[in-house]
Amino acid sequence: MIMVFDVGGSHIAAALFRPDSIELGPSHQIPAPVEEAPDKFFESLASLARETLGTSDALVGIAVAIPNPFDYEQGISYIHHKYPLLDGTNLREGLSTHLKCEPHCIHFLNDAAAFLLGELYDGAARGVSRAVGITLGTGVGSAFAVDDKIVVHGPGVPPDGRIWNLPYGGGIVEDAISTKAIQSRYEQLTGTWAEVREIACLGRDDPNAQEAFAGFGRELGRVLRYTCLAFAPERIVLGGGISQAATLFQPATQEALGDFRVTLARAELLDSAALIGAGISWMQSNTPEKVALRRSLGALRHAERN
Repeated sequence: MIMVFDVGGSHIAAALFRPDSIELGPSHQIPAPVEEAPDKFFESLASLARETLGTSDALVGIAVAIPNPFDYEQGISYIHHKYPLLDGTNLREGLSTHLKCEPHCIHFLNDAAAFLLGELYDGAARGVSRAVGITLGTGVGSAFAVDDKIVVHGPGVPPDGRIWNLPYGGGIVEDAISTKAIQSRYEQLTGTWAEVREIACLGRDDPNAQEAFAGFGRELGRVLRYTCLAFAPERIVLGGGISQAATLFQPATQEALGDFRVTLARAELLDSAALIGAGISWMQSNTPEKVALRRSLGALRHAERN
């Protein structure tokens, strides 16, 4: 089995992934140790790993989905805005020491790429040749894929597959389609600041909450035209915390897309997507000849469930 981690800004999740069936075991999580020094950070992950591993000893590798900025080849973190004390830390060396795993068996990938891979193999992007994954939350993650493989360059693909930092509306994309955008719009309308979750809960009856999300949806549609039209995806999968309120903004997003004919889909795997995707990515980097067979098994399992 493979130990898979999803390192986020609010929590870190872990689970065991079975390559032979593309199945994920029960996930465990801890609050993100954002203010912990490297040794404490690694000890927290080691404790989470022990809880997740239980009595199993059949671990062959580790895959870590983690946001930018990060050197995925070397395993070095530059996530100074979320994990400031890890800036410049080599996570490959630290995890190898604390989890007793050979460095070459540890694999890193972008968390948005992991999310899209998971949805490609057993979720909302299943069977799609050209897909984009967008994660919406405190930040904006993005990934582009062709024939089940993440691409970071090529026709229509922004540099490194990132859209969050592209110039947009006098600022950058992330300013327009993150939690702050919804909060700012709601505060403008009501004079009251609230968490996005609270605004979403008010969305059924409160016109101001509805307008805050509708405005967000329109902006999201314009951003998707700007960043994805040239790539010509068949499907764009929306994930992240904000996607759980899709009914409040997706109609406005669809309208703002105009003549950009693409299917918008909400993620099906939710919190499991990045964990599954991390396992898939480990397989692609270590046993690429088996991936097509594993994908077929996943599709068969999905057909049996439905």
